Amino acid sequence: MATTQGIRVPHRLGRWAWGAALLALVASALGTGVPARAAADPLPYDERAAELTVSGTRFLDGHGREVVLRGFNVSGETKLAENGGLPFADAEDARRSARAVRELGGANSVRFLLSWAAAEPVRGQVDQVYLARVTAQMREFLAVGLRVYPDFHQDLFSRHVFDGDSWYSGDGAPRWVVQAGGYPREFCGICAHWGQNITQNQTVKDAMRDFWTNRNGIQDAFLDTAQETMAYLSAHLSRAEFAGIVGFDPYNEPYAGQYASGQDGGGWERDLLWPFYESFRARMDAAGWRSKPALVEPHMFWNSNLSFMKQPGGLHGVGPLGPRYVFNTHFYDQARMSGFFDLTKAKDGEYAGDFNAVRERSTALGTPAVVSEFGHPLTGTSSDNAPSVLKGQYQALDSALDGRNWWRNPAAAGPVLSATQWQWDVYSGRHHEAMNDNPRKIRTEGDAWNEEDLSAVRLDDRGLPQLRQDARLLDRLYPSAVAGRTLAFLYEDRSRDAGKTQTWSQVPAGMPALAQLTGSDLPYGLLVWRGGGSGAPTELHLPAGFDPATTTVVSDLGTVTGPGASGAITIAPEPGGTAARRILLSGASEGSATVHFALVSAAPATAGQRTAVRAELGRWVAAAGFAAG
Repeated sequence: MATTQGIRVPHRLGRWAWGAALLALVASALGTGVPARAAADPLPYDERAAELTVSGTRFLDGHGREVVLRGFNVSGETKLAENGGLPFADAEDARRSARAVRELGGANSVRFLLSWAAAEPVRGQVDQVYLARVTAQMREFLAVGLRVYPDFHQDLFSRHVFDGDSWYSGDGAPRWVVQAGGYPREFCGICAHWGQNITQNQTVKDAMRDFWTNRNGIQDAFLDTAQETMAYLSAHLSRAEFAGIVGFDPYNEPYAGQYASGQDGGGWERDLLWPFYESFRARMDAAGWRSKPALVEPHMFWNSNLSFMKQPGGLHGVGPLGPRYVFNTHFYDQARMSGFFDLTKAKDGEYAGDFNAVRERSTALGTPAVVSEFGHPLTGTSSDNAPSVLKGQYQALDSALDGRNWWRNPAAAGPVLSATQWQWDVYSGRHHEAMNDNPRKIRTEGDAWNEEDLSAVRLDDRGLPQLRQDARLLDRLYPSAVAGRTLAFLYEDRSRDAGKTQTWSQVPAGMPALAQLTGSDLPYGLLVWRGGGSGAPTELHLPAGFDPATTTVVSDLGTVTGPGASGAITIAPEPGGTAARRILLSGASEGSATVHFALVSAAPATAGQRTAVRAELGRWVAAAGFAAG
């Protein structure tokens, strides 16, 4: 039991509470001003719309639209033993969480964590009950129109590396793998953070090395289990459900453990990591996943922002990947997370260089990029920086430019990156985890794993899912499906830091009507794209904080305040039957070189104001230097 504000609440809330949570959540969403005439979904979310293919550096749906994936990791609960390596206690909790991540988090996708230890507790025997339960939970996310990519997760190789009295814990490999290794008692020395075990704990390093060199056949065993897991999913999900599976993330945050003589991170990627991915790719094909990409991660320290941690990597020595792979990486501000190396707030454009390095690797490898983990602690010594760090990271995902320069040089904005934030754990602060199976070390606070606390959500005392971060920051406007090619995108979320509005974008002085419309503390966004596609509309996720009755859209396709059910600009539900909504933009020139634009603002505007803003944006686009393509 957990006690909060004098009210005793079980750490696993009963289904009656979840039901109340759902009713309250839907009622709240419906109370935000959705017009009675809101558009019915004009484009069925069927297999054609759901299934993605890789085309160069873009994800495309079956309508030929460019898709951006945004969402959360579901979830760090998989690292814990309390629910047997499952993200949720049961499918009912998964159902409620899936609706909440749609309606509160604005997600259209999730990275769905799996546990090798739970899937293969005995060597050579895959637990069919675990696979059935994890499939049932995954199905709930697919049912609300979320795209899913599973991930066999690991950190510090395995919890079984650690003893009951250890300071840290891990997750990943089963107990039998560690027993086969015959490792000595682990020891990290002077380690202030769990991540130091990766490079300082000899036992962890030995175990990692043994996996990559396939000592005792453990990598083969993992690949066997992965193949059986994928075959189970493809056999037990319906064809429509399986269409919503993006691909598979083979291995979380790979690291060599120890290099061979003369080897560095780049050489290890080439000699050991990439052959593993090729083997995993073959297992995907054998399991019926031939049409889906492997979302492969590079050396975990290739893009560290601490110089003494950074190592060669980024799959530089591999060459173009082609459509069967996706470049999948993580980014954390390790300097600020340390609470030591950087104590300042993040600033406008802070992470442009870090995320542009991801864009560069995507281009060089000829495949899309996904930042499958990013985030910042919400408690602890560096938590005061979380609002600015997350704003900066989302800014860098949306655009290659800082807010000062976006309007001056939008043609250099670059592609919008797909990403899933770490993490979405509805049990945050209500866990009951025996750390390393020690009943005297019960962990309840935060993520209940190595003192981490990064969940964007938790349940309140009534059992209602509540965001722990500013909703303006997390539930964002973004181009979820673009009929053509995105040229530039900006979202000024107007999120708060210590009660103060953070505004980083600067509208040029020569656009007074636009400056007036966007000059309040209300959020706005702008998408510029080149027409094309198959006639399906361009879609932008509309955050719940935008009242549809007062939302203003100014586009070359038309202008409106309070979009309805007809015309070139409408509001419709997001797929999946939740209260989440989207803006639909129709009538763009198909198959042409025409450049289109659409400003979406939470502020109302008169017809005259919209006309003036449309004229300013039209002149700005014409002079912006978007090359024909």
